[in-house]
Amino acid sequence: MVDFVDGGVGGNFFNDINLKIPKGEYLDYIAWLPDRQVTLFRDYEKWKNERLEKLGSTENHIKFWKLMDKVTEVFWKASRQNTKLPIRNLKDLLTAVKTVGIPNLYLLRYLNYTMLDVLKIFKLENEKPLIGLLSMLIEDTVHSSIEEAPFINSALGTTIRGAGLMRATGGMKNFWNYLSTYYLEIGGTIKKGNKITSFEKFNESWVITSKKGVFTAKKIISSLPIDLTYQISPDSIKMKLQRYLTKYEKYQGSAIVVFLGVPELEVSNQRLTHHQILLDYDAKLGNGNNMFISISAKDDLISAPLGFRSVMLSTHCEVSEWQNLSEKEYKTKKQNIGQYLIECARKVYPDLAKDPIIYEIGTPLTYQKFTSRINGSVGGFKQTLKNSNFNAIPQDIGMTDFWLAVDNTWPGLGTVAGIISGRIASEYAEK
Repeated sequence: MVDFVDGGVGGNFFNDINLKIPKGEYLDYIAWLPDRQVTLFRDYEKWKNERLEKLGSTENHIKFWKLMDKVTEVFWKASRQNTKLPIRNLKDLLTAVKTVGIPNLYLLRYLNYTMLDVLKIFKLENEKPLIGLLSMLIEDTVHSSIEEAPFINSALGTTIRGAGLMRATGGMKNFWNYLSTYYLEIGGTIKKGNKITSFEKFNESWVITSKKGVFTAKKIISSLPIDLTYQISPDSIKMKLQRYLTKYEKYQGSAIVVFLGVPELEVSNQRLTHHQILLDYDAKLGNGNNMFISISAKDDLISAPLGFRSVMLSTHCEVSEWQNLSEKEYKTKKQNIGQYLIECARKVYPDLAKDPIIYEIGTPLTYQKFTSRINGSVGGFKQTLKNSNFNAIPQDIGMTDFWLAVDNTWPGLGTVAGIISGRIASEYAEK
């Protein structure tokens, strides 16, 4: 969870609903590169010193980081002040100018740059440690590559620690329980297991059909991925969404995860609980070459009982790699990748999963089965210059009393983007 601090996007959300920010562990973590370790500190001064010491301190390095710092300062501030893209009207334009600030408008030219474009400006495109670190941070946060990821989005994504990177106590499940319990207390309604099969406009209301009943609503905000929204939509909305589906389909991706419950001794050799690994500078990202390790805090007894820890290993993959497999081929591939991720993680935790209490592997087909994601596509669209910012899917697609929110809309992926897009959609719905 990102920016869940006072004054941050997440912090502002909780302030707006009069609820305390949930308890959690604010994180520093270590990036394990093939030839060095880099600690990604929350504290700016520590991070400033670390990056120069570990990634290069030439004049070009210093200039690059100066630009990164400026861009992140300006656009984190803008994201916290309700700017919105793509610009739909004069009000949106004025808000964008105000939140960015007239003296900083020159930074908007970088909307047309990729991260690699900017690195080339400073002649840093062949700096393997720097490229390696940025590449895996970019894949994790904007689900893209250094060659295609928009520079501004990448800059924000690679600086999430400074914005308050946090693992909620009890993980995302406990975070959901915390939020939904409060929602029910203030009069909200949550329907579980009501899989929606269709919705249609009838007179002035939407008629929503689920497997457990029929509901009516004056307004709808869909937080489903747009391909799932498309499947259950009436023809009028299908027509609006079709051009986005056609344009964005090639930017889908997925992930593989290993969930472990292990004795605490297996992870006791490291002080920090989160790590990111890159094994080979020259190999393609994903499928274990780069992976993220997340371990519950020692005092988090919601995530794991006393004397144990919950562990998640995750890596990106392509959707196509898991299609058209026989049952035998799938089981073999699943077991192989699970074991490989554990072996990779033993670079950090040599005894990991020697005696696991829980050992589960999730693949794209797992997401497809349990969350209905088409072909197991997760994580939102891979962000590129062609589908981000001014080219992003808006919350308002031109349908009365219907809006989109979350991953597939601007500003993109993650908890911060989800809150921003939800805020924009709710502002439309309140009118």
